[in-house]
Amino acid sequence: MPGAGSVVAANYLYNVAKPDGLTLGTISSALYFDQLIGRKEVNFDWGKFSWIGTPEQTSEMLYIRSDTPFKTVDDLRRASEPPKCGSVGIGSTDHYFPKLLEDAMGAKFNIVVGYQGAADIDLAVEKGEMLCRAGTLSSFFGREPGRTWIKQGFVRVLVQGGKTRDPRAPDAPTIYELMDKYKTPEAVKRLAAVLLSPGDFGRPVIGPPGIPADRIKILRDGFMNTLKDPELAAEAKKRGWDLSSITGDELDRLAKEIVAQPPEVIERMQKLFSK
Repeated sequence: MPGAGSVVAANYLYNVAKPDGLTLGTISSALYFDQLIGRKEVNFDWGKFSWIGTPEQTSEMLYIRSDTPFKTVDDLRRASEPPKCGSVGIGSTDHYFPKLLEDAMGAKFNIVVGYQGAADIDLAVEKGEMLCRAGTLSSFFGREPGRTWIKQGFVRVLVQGGKTRDPRAPDAPTIYELMDKYKTPEAVKRLAAVLLSPGDFGRPVIGPPGIPADRIKILRDGFMNTLKDPELAAEAKKRGWDLSSITGDELDRLAKEIVAQPPEVIERMQKLFSK
């Protein structure tokens, strides 16, 4: 069900689909941003969905062409002509992650919005029209051209959003390391915690609110048992996909916590997403 970056699907699940456990969906893990900043298109409450589980956790990253003069975040802070980073649009990972880097540590980017998808941005980077893009580590290392680009040294991961360095990008500092280095204010660190939580949700499978508890248990148990299946695990390993699943119970707790933000955090988010 396409439309508005999965807002249409989320609204349908929340308001139209029957809560009988027979209609499920996968939605953007950052969709709660729209709820927090008060977008009128949102007709759901993130904390009230029936959370089934997610097959993976991931974190954000930003890559940049290796033939640019920008080797570190310090270089980005001093940039007289910021590098062009491609973006699908406001609210997508390729928009909010570089914006957070600007807010948290003074990095400079020229974010160009309007691309149809990640593949279009990657092509623009290959042509030299764009120099960088933000995304997730799982998507970058789990598909082409990311795998080949890293092997060939065409791009480098400049910074990552996890709390610990991913072994696939051991030389790229985390945003938490950089916030400590640049003494980022606590208010911005709280904003960062909200903006970096989509990685915890991963690729969530959800249902409408109000599914009976016994059916939710069946769905959650079935989902987790599927991910433990040796054949599925072998296929995931063959494709280079990392199965780092989270249960529906954990997602439900996280969802309720993440939408309970104080006014100052929401105000900073609204300011960030208005740019």
